[in-house]
Amino acid sequence: MQFKKLAFPVVMLGSVITAYGQQGNLQDTVNKLNEVIVKENRLQLPFSKLNRNIWIIDHEKIKTLPARSVSELLSYVSGVDVRQRGPGGLQADISIDGGTFDQSLVLINGIKVSDPQTGHNMMNLPIAIDDIDHIEVLRGSASRIYGVNALTGAINIVTRTPQQTSATANVFAGSSFKDDVSGDTYYNYGARAAASVVLNGSSHVLSGGQEAGNGYRYNTAFNNQKVFYQGKYVLNKRDAIDVLAGYTHNNFGANGFYASPGDKESEETVKTALASLTYHTKFSENWVFSPRVSWRNNVDDYLYIKQTPDKFHNHHVVNVFNAELNNTIELGFGTLGIGLEGRTEKINSTNLGKRERNNAGISGEFKFEPAERLWINAGMYTNYNSDFGWQAFPGMDVGYNFYGNWRLFANVGTGQRLPTYTDLYYKGPTNIGNDQLKPEKSKYAEGGLKFNNEKLSLNASYFFRRIDHFIDWIKEVQTNPWQPQNFSQVDTKGLTLSADYLLGNILENAIGNVRIGASYTNLQPSFKKTLVTANFSRYALESLRNQLSTTWSADFYKVISLSLTSRYNERINYKNYMTMDARLAYRQKNWSIYTDAANVFDVQYIEAGAVPMPGSWFTLGIKAAIIR
Repeated sequence: MQFKKLAFPVVMLGSVITAYGQQGNLQDTVNKLNEVIVKENRLQLPFSKLNRNIWIIDHEKIKTLPARSVSELLSYVSGVDVRQRGPGGLQADISIDGGTFDQSLVLINGIKVSDPQTGHNMMNLPIAIDDIDHIEVLRGSASRIYGVNALTGAINIVTRTPQQTSATANVFAGSSFKDDVSGDTYYNYGARAAASVVLNGSSHVLSGGQEAGNGYRYNTAFNNQKVFYQGKYVLNKRDAIDVLAGYTHNNFGANGFYASPGDKESEETVKTALASLTYHTKFSENWVFSPRVSWRNNVDDYLYIKQTPDKFHNHHVVNVFNAELNNTIELGFGTLGIGLEGRTEKINSTNLGKRERNNAGISGEFKFEPAERLWINAGMYTNYNSDFGWQAFPGMDVGYNFYGNWRLFANVGTGQRLPTYTDLYYKGPTNIGNDQLKPEKSKYAEGGLKFNNEKLSLNASYFFRRIDHFIDWIKEVQTNPWQPQNFSQVDTKGLTLSADYLLGNILENAIGNVRIGASYTNLQPSFKKTLVTANFSRYALESLRNQLSTTWSADFYKVISLSLTSRYNERINYKNYMTMDARLAYRQKNWSIYTDAANVFDVQYIEAGAVPMPGSWFTLGIKAAIIR
């Protein structure tokens, strides 16, 4: 299908939706950056009072960034390495501060969505960016807060709570305007819709959408559907219930994704379902009790050669069941957080076998102010795993405010990453698992300086992290298959500088809401105590060394908005490159039309494996809102 044949009906559909819109402007509750409450499961603090290096992508920034997926949003965060195998979050690996994609933890409203089969599936999320209020990126070992697998950090995606009944729709289409060998133009298109209902005592959000396209090179066509529901029920002054459910179906050509060049004809389908139920009750004015149960199901179907599915066909079904009891107790001289967790991970796989492991954990945290303007938060997570036994992970952070909005902070932490089922048991033509692997462990220390007020946020910090029993896929000679080993000890030193400044209005009624942001990360990893011989390493030498991100956005005459972003990446074993993206939008009360330009200067680069990323890609979209 030619792109121009597709774009016309999509744009016409957007026009029809717009024509039926009623007068009104969809409003969300918008907090200034320093007022955003970071949603940890027990102890919650405003962003301005945190003693950790946390990056917030707030609601206002999400609306202006030229991104279609959570993965693309995260690519603008310095220190986060997003290694995509296709545009629009098709398949992406996420790592933090030089770690691997299995060493960071992803959560939705505090619910873990990590996949024990492989971290490649962790970003197969059932939510769209329109469902998000903000994203919290916690850098550094975080097992004290979130438990196992938060070895290098954690990413918590916080969904929005509607303030009024409304309906929204968004349709878009895009292309590189380049043709494949048959003369067809590469394109993609998508449609999303959401409805919010606010009643007396409850609120509900239901959204769904589809995005599809014929790819950007041979065998990269994709088709993705998402549906998401969130309900909040206030039973009385003391009791409330949160319900969350979502499902996504993601089918794509996987040319070069995992075993290039032999996987030119590969195809993969990943289906993920997520559900949770949380009950909040106040036993007293000082004690909040929040039990939660959640379930995640993931089905991964991989064809090495789609034309001959019997030649090499992997089918994995993973079920994860999680139960938590979180408590927050105000003691007058401080706040105590206590949590209990039980987790069961089951897999039934044609390749990895039928397996199960169980995890139990208990966490305790205490936040107090021993002196004026001095805050201390200390705690420990103790964990038992049926395959790897008992472990304990202490941590502490300290912050001191001076001159009002300036804060000195320091923190130390520990973490663990369990080997995935793929690490342990995989059998394939180019990869073989290792069932003798030990968990990775980390020690982390960081110190820095922060400044926060209503307009300006600054951060300068330096960290040191040591990972023992680092797991890497290695081999001695080129013709051997890859196999994971507890390869070495990895020490990483890192420097982070970031600033976000809201200028506000420069010229009255002409230029307003001007916002400028920049962040820089430098990483210096070193490898010591090599435990096995390896001439080829898959992950140890692939982290970023220098990363610089900039964002700029402004409104013109209250109806036009423009945002410009840039990303500079210098990888240890790859060329350095810089990409620029832009979004231009025209807004009215109940509708807007926008155009995105990704990779404006058509830079050629690779983020993962042997998969070249698309060059320039241009998107036209229309959004409409109906307010009751």
